Amino acid sequence: MDFEEILARDLPEPQGMQAVLAQAMRYSVFTGGKRIRPRLMQTAFAMFGGQEQELAPFLSAMEMLHTYSLVHDDLPALDHDTIRRGRETTWHRYGECMGILAGDGLLHHAFETAAAGVMHAAHPERAARAMYVLAQKSGVSGMLGGQAFDTAQSGAALSAEELLTLYEMKTAALISASLMIGAILAGADDRAVSVMEQVGIRLGIAFQIRDDLLDCSDTAGAGGSDERNCKTTYVTLFGTQAAEDAVQRYSEEAIALLRDLPADSTSLQKLICALAVRQK
Repeated sequence: MDFEEILARDLPEPQGMQAVLAQAMRYSVFTGGKRIRPRLMQTAFAMFGGQEQELAPFLSAMEMLHTYSLVHDDLPALDHDTIRRGRETTWHRYGECMGILAGDGLLHHAFETAAAGVMHAAHPERAARAMYVLAQKSGVSGMLGGQAFDTAQSGAALSAEELLTLYEMKTAALISASLMIGAILAGADDRAVSVMEQVGIRLGIAFQIRDDLLDCSDTAGAGGSDERNCKTTYVTLFGTQAAEDAVQRYSEEAIALLRDLPADSTSLQKLICALAVRQK
């Protein structure tokens, strides 16, 4: 399944009075992202024996939601970043107003795409549950709540407990949602879905700490602004070696949880290991 083709099909075409908005949305999505969340969703889906026709709308919706969060994070009112993945950020290229609207457009279109998936699903009850997880994990109790906490605490020293809560909400929420949705759409039982949520939380924390390390070494190329905005990170709180150890520890905990499931999790374990040592 080609993620780029799916996204190109599902995003609105730049035409009509909203052409610039659609163009800005496409620019935001096609910036060389690694599509990690769709990859996790697809891997979890295959792990529980799912058939791919149920999955495509949710792959698109997840990537749109993730991208919208990045577009808004980059805005002058938040991180004020002008470069992401070696290119101008959306607001810097299209203007701040269009940057806001492009993020809003991706948020709304994500749920339009997921809703279409529910309407045409062979198992609509699974798709409806998947859509609920998508909304819950991206909303006030998940990613958006994490963004709000991050913004409110910008420049303040965070405790270790506060920092991990922030990572769980802002980063791990969509990662755990990706694994949960893959499992739900494939027909996994409630216990398995719950385990996948816990796997995602640990993986998400490990992922964010690896991001902290990459930002610190300036190899990520993502235009990170944590240092400029005086944000507490795992590296600033505990140091580089402790951060490396934490990535390994949380990744191992995620893998240990997977091993308790009856499904073959080999592919997902390999992906978790690869993410733990990624260099960009």
